[in-house]
Order: sequence, then structure tokens, then C-alpha cells
Amino acid sequence: MTKNIIRSFKIDEVAMRYSDFAPRLFNYCLSLGMEPHGIIPSRAFCSDENQGYPIILIAKHFGTFPFNHGRVGGIVATDRHGPHSHHGKDVILIQASHVGYDPESKKFGVYRRCRLQTEEHDFSSDCGAICGLLSWYKEEYDFACQQISLNRDGDKKTVIIDNQLLKQDREEGLFLNIEQLVSSHEVIDSYSTAKSFIASDQLVNKIGEKWPDKKTTIGKQLIPGLFYFKHKTDNLVASGLLNRNLIKTMPEIICSSFPALTAAQINTQVEFDRTFRTIVKEKAYRGKKVVFISGIHIDISPHEGQLFPLTKFVPWAAYIQNEQGEGYTLEQQELYTALNEQSTVNPYKIDLTEAIHQMESEPGVALHVDAD
Repeated sequence: MTKNIIRSFKIDEVAMRYSDFAPRLFNYCLSLGMEPHGIIPSRAFCSDENQGYPIILIAKHFGTFPFNHGRVGGIVATDRHGPHSHHGKDVILIQASHVGYDPESKKFGVYRRCRLQTEEHDFSSDCGAICGLLSWYKEEYDFACQQISLNRDGDKKTVIIDNQLLKQDREEGLFLNIEQLVSSHEVIDSYSTAKSFIASDQLVNKIGEKWPDKKTTIGKQLIPGLFYFKHKTDNLVASGLLNRNLIKTMPEIICSSFPALTAAQINTQVEFDRTFRTIVKEKAYRGKKVVFISGIHIDISPHEGQLFPLTKFVPWAAYIQNEQGEGYTLEQQELYTALNEQSTVNPYKIDLTEAIHQMESEPGVALHVDAD
């Protein structure tokens, strides 16, 4: 099921430069009847510094810095809908998980910071919150890949499983769908740290001709469907909410070609589904036009001397609501088409440099604090 979900999430075919996405989004809002100086944008982005470039472009095209609706990992703080609604006549909320991309190696999940942030300008993980969460699961998976072995006992195909992986009373870790691995719970051999079982027909069929003639670790043939995870986290903090969004699909994430990208896709899908329902119920948004759009930021590593990443936006879905609270959803291709039809020319955009110079030239204002 998860493979179908990920397969439906297009990336390169619908990605657009942020410098094109921001004005197109603004013009799309105007096409819905929003007034150019009455829109208050809000963003639910991760806290990483490379998310600043999208924020600058949103401010440039919407004429104001966006309200902060986000927590690390691109989690939406849905309890901020009310305060957001008070800041403008009409509202837009942009949610985006993010993932780094290195065009030279064509790898997702890494990002080169080319200024002073890293002394050697080396690659680091991106998104840090997602990659940090994935590291625990990756360690558990790598351990299981090495501690489960395939073997033969005469004409019988056997599976040797580490004793810890057989314990079902653990509070967290990687757990095996044991019926998918062994034909019965009957132990045919016991070792110092493991036990041997007759392999199940399902496993034999999955491995096929690759079944080894001697004891060999299962390695990457430990595929989704053969295991699941339990991981204790605090759902009151953002990392716990991120874990909640991803844990059920973590086997598919860990086994994918680019786990950070897959995790960002799934988190965006979950957050759109969850947040959409809170917007529908939010009374503070009644009487306003509302646009809620979700997607992924692809942070393309900057070249030496380049200040900001070449960020691309990959739209996933949008929810459009009128003043009466009636709304509809745009799926990925519909949303891409709607945005792509809009002009990248925005006559209402502001010159941030000029605006900053104007503030610098303003006379100072004294702050008077009256004593009691």
C-alpha cells in the first residue's frame, strides 16, 4: 500500500523553482478573489536555516513576512489557526517538509553548506529532524540484517534468528512478523545467542534461487512485510509527532533508495490529511478565503560563493475554502496545473532592499517607559 502512495507522489515532473512558485501562488490566490494587500501568508516549515530562502520569497511576493505555523520536520502547529486568522482579511498556509539534494551524486537527504556553517563545507544531513529520527531505525534495521541468517540443514532451508529479535515483550525496537519467516515455532537448533527454525514457504518463495548454500546473513533481503517497529517518543514534542507520522511506514522508508525523501513525502501526505481536517472545523477561518497547500522543499546544495540553495517546490495537494466554510481539494496534478497556468510576473511584489533602506533612513524612535 505504501509503495502505491509513494508512486503517486511525483517529484521531478511537477517541481518548480521557488522563484517561480512564489509569484504563481500569489497570482493563484488573486484568481480566487483574494485582494493583493489583504492576504496574510503562513508557513509550516522546518527550523533549518536553509528554509529562510523560501520565507524571503514569500515575503517579497505577498508583501509581508509569513506567520509561523510550523515545528521541526514540517509539522503544522494546528493550535495556531486562530491567531493566524486574526492577521489578515484572507489567509494562506503553506506546509512543506524538506529534503536536501546533491546534483553531482544525485543523492537525496544530504546538503552542502557553503558558507561558515561548516568549516570544511562538507555535506550534512537535511532535513536534520527527519534524518535524526531515521538514524535510530536504521541502526535497528542494520542490526537485524546482520543477526538473521539463512542456512540449509540437509534439504531443509532454515532461518537463524538472534534471541533478542525473538523477544516480543520488548518496549521498543525492530520486531519480526515471525509467521512470515518461519514455518512453525519449533526450534530445530539452539545456539549461544540465536535459534534456528524451518523457513516459511513465503520466505522461501521471496528469496527464490538466491537462497544460499551455507550460512549467510539475510542482509537487504529483510524487506518490508517481514518486520515492523516500536519506538517510544513524547507526542507532546515535534520529534514525537514526526515519529507518529512515520512509524507505521518506517519499514518502507528504511528500505527505500532515499529514506529521507520517502520520509518527507509520507510526512507531507500525513500532515496535509491531518491539517485539512482541522481547517474545515476551524471557526476562526469562517468569513475568510483560505488556501492550504502542502508540498516538499528540495534544497539543492549551493555552489561555492552562492548564498542560498536553489530551492524547488514539489506541490502535493491543496485545500481551497470560501468565506462560508465550503471547500474543495486539488490533487497533485490538478494543483500543479493550476499553479503552472499562473504568471510568474507579480506587479505587487516588494523590493526588500529598498524597504530595508527606507527603514534605515527613518528617524529614531525613543522608547519611553514610565516609572510607577
